[in-house]
Amino acid sequence: MKRILVIGSPGQIGSELTPRLREIYGENNVVAGYYDFPLKGSEGPAEMFDAMDAKAVAEVVKKYKIDTIYNLAAILSAKAEANPKWGWDVGMECLLNCLEVAREFNCALFTPSSIGAFGPETPQDKTPQDTIQRPKTIYGITKVAGELLSDYYFKRFGVDTRSVRYPGIISNVTLPGGGTTDYAVEIYYAAVKGEKFICPLPEGTYLDMMYMPDAIDAAINLMEANSSKLKHRNSFNVTSMSFDPSKIYSAILKHLPDFKMEYEVDPLKKSIADTWPNSMDDSCAREEWGWRPKYDLETMTEDMLKVLSEKHKKGLI
Repeated sequence: MKRILVIGSPGQIGSELTPRLREIYGENNVVAGYYDFPLKGSEGPAEMFDAMDAKAVAEVVKKYKIDTIYNLAAILSAKAEANPKWGWDVGMECLLNCLEVAREFNCALFTPSSIGAFGPETPQDKTPQDTIQRPKTIYGITKVAGELLSDYYFKRFGVDTRSVRYPGIISNVTLPGGGTTDYAVEIYYAAVKGEKFICPLPEGTYLDMMYMPDAIDAAINLMEANSSKLKHRNSFNVTSMSFDPSKIYSAILKHLPDFKMEYEVDPLKKSIADTWPNSMDDSCAREEWGWRPKYDLETMTEDMLKVLSEKHKKGLI
């Protein structure tokens, strides 16, 4: 049975990954790591520490005999652009500390990358697994550096590092915080609450997206994959759908025909989105560890509206 530490457990991914890991491996075998506020609504061990403190990470790993670390610490794209040093420090120091601890205690390490690791020189349609990566944001730069550093630790020290390049992730549990693809979550909340949605990206801005249940499956399935079959490690393209604001708006209108949306473009978010792929080729993930998403735009929209409508009726959103 694995002994797992989730760094960043209260975040958008961690808040859903941690309970799922506890379902699979047992609640006492998954430690919810946090910095300022704990994960809510999930039973099991929890530890407050700063992942930018290597000694603190090591103490938790040693205390619980951890063998697998999910490092989710990061500052999302738009917020990192507002404070580049903060984005770099959190993204890189936390990763380097996790790599060193993983090397010392022989842990496997998952650290998500992102479509932000690509740039304007990257082919934008069906972006290949192996291609040029010259991002123009500090968020993307930390992701590319993280991919390279993780591969280095695997090749140099034998640390079992693995990661995926997540597209925009859509969740009905935790609101995102400062990401370029956040609109694809916020639009559902506005629709359910009967509010007009002001879209920060223009029509025609296609981006890869994924529903959170698929994002969770991608992380767990990769970490469970047979190591000998992995030709790539850091990092696999994964995706499940690609759409622009008009497509997601149309999908919602099928269920809520009175919903209204207007465009008010955010120049920063648009400039970031314009450097990211329209769609990624995830054939390597499919071939090497059996990646298969379960949701598309229509099935995700149906589920998002159902769950959020129930929360709205209860006064939870």
